[in-house]
Amino acid sequence: MSSAGLAVVRRAHHPDMVRVAALSAAITLNLAALVFALRPLAPQMAEVFNAPPPTVVDIIFKPPPPPQPPPIVLKALPKPVPVTAPVHIPVVRHEPPPVVESPPTTEPSHNLVPATPPAVATPPSIAPGVVSLAYRSSPLRFPTQALRLHMQGTVLLRVLVDESGKPIDVIVDRSSGYPLLDKSAREQVLASWLFQPAVMDGHAVKAWAQVPVSFVLQDM
Repeated sequence: MSSAGLAVVRRAHHPDMVRVAALSAAITLNLAALVFALRPLAPQMAEVFNAPPPTVVDIIFKPPPPPQPPPIVLKALPKPVPVTAPVHIPVVRHEPPPVVESPPTTEPSHNLVPATPPAVATPPSIAPGVVSLAYRSSPLRFPTQALRLHMQGTVLLRVLVDESGKPIDVIVDRSSGYPLLDKSAREQVLASWLFQPAVMDGHAVKAWAQVPVSFVLQDM
């Protein structure tokens, strides 16, 4: 190994005094600047550390007073009305004296009213009860709809016949069971049937007669 290599190694083991001095000077200046900057804050920090602890004040809210009860108003009781017993006053009735009527006197009348002749009894306009009358004409036509529906039965009618034998009113006394047959029988008797009128005391009068009307399919 040469002497130049040994010299380099030896320099590496010894620090550079210039660099060390420069670093020391820089650290000293920074410490001085820091101390100078902290000098104004020292009294304030001392006051903060030496200040007494804060006082805690508890605020207690006083509850509102309870509401006052409403005033009690005393009303005077009404005075009782005295009840007086009813006084019965006797009533005296003055009845007039009875009047004595004298018997009427009849004077002879010169205007004599002739006595009315007895009324002649007129024959009644309608025979009493229900009678049986003979037929003069009794055409009957089977309703087409009843034929198609195979309806049959007997209708019992009560017919009012006038003095000429013509029906003027018809009432269904007993139904055949089919309203269609009942209606047809009533309309046909009222429209085209004729009877022998009832006779009383030799005079033709109105009369109610029972008339059966039969609708039978085997007769058609």
